Amino acid sequence: MKFRSLLAIAPIALVAACSGGTDQAANGEAMDPASEQALNDELMTDPDMAGRNEGNAALSGTGNAAIPNIDKSPRAIEAARDRAAQLVGGTENLKPAPAARQLAQNAPDTAAMVAAAKAAVQPNGANCAESAEYGSAWAAKLPTAFPVYPRGNTQEAAGTDEGDCALRIVSFFTPVALEDVFSFYSTRAKDAGFSVDHVIKAGDNVLSGTKGKSAYVVYGRRLEQGVTQIDLVTTD
Repeated sequence: MKFRSLLAIAPIALVAACSGGTDQAANGEAMDPASEQALNDELMTDPDMAGRNEGNAALSGTGNAAIPNIDKSPRAIEAARDRAAQLVGGTENLKPAPAARQLAQNAPDTAAMVAAAKAAVQPNGANCAESAEYGSAWAAKLPTAFPVYPRGNTQEAAGTDEGDCALRIVSFFTPVALEDVFSFYSTRAKDAGFSVDHVIKAGDNVLSGTKGKSAYVVYGRRLEQGVTQIDLVTTD
C-alpha cells in the first residue's frame, strides 16, 4: 500500500491524457510507466499515529508503516460487520464485490483506475493532488457513500477543497476480512450510482469506479498480522 504516492497518480493521468492516453484508458491500457512506480512506493505512516473511531484519529508526522494495536477479537469483528450491514440497510443488502480479475505485475491500470485518477484533476487545470493537506479532519470529510469502514483504525488522511477540488485520501486498518470490507464498499458504490470494477494487481485488491466527474479507488490487502489494510481515495 502506498498512501503518499497516491497523490502522484492524478498528474500522471493528466500527462497521459494530453499525450494521447485518453483512448488507451478507454480500452484499459497503460497511461504511463511512471504510474506503476508510483503505485509501488511504500506507505509512509508514523507508528504513533494509530487512532480510533470512524475517521477521527490523531495523525502526525511520517515514518515507516506500522501495525497498530487493534482489537481482533471475534466480538470486535462482529460489531464492525454488524455496523457495516446497518449502513447499507441490513445484511440482506450487503452484496459481495464482483469477482476480481487478476492482472499481471506489469499490466497497465484499468480504465476505471485511470478514470478515477483523472477525476482528481479539475477542468480548470488545477491539480488537486498538489494542494492536498494532511490532517485527521479529512477522514471525517469523506463522501457519504464512502466512509471509513466501521471501527476502522485510521492511520493517515489528506485532502483538499481548494477551488473546485474535493479530494480525499485515507489509510486505515481493520480486523475485518478483506472480502467483507470490499463487499461493503462495492455495495455502497452501487447504491450511490457508481460503477464497480475489481482487479488484483501487484498484491493489492483494487476496487474502483466513477459516477460523472466523481470517482473512488479502494486499495486493499490482507496482512499476515490478521488485519486488513485499506487506502481509500475519493473525488467529488
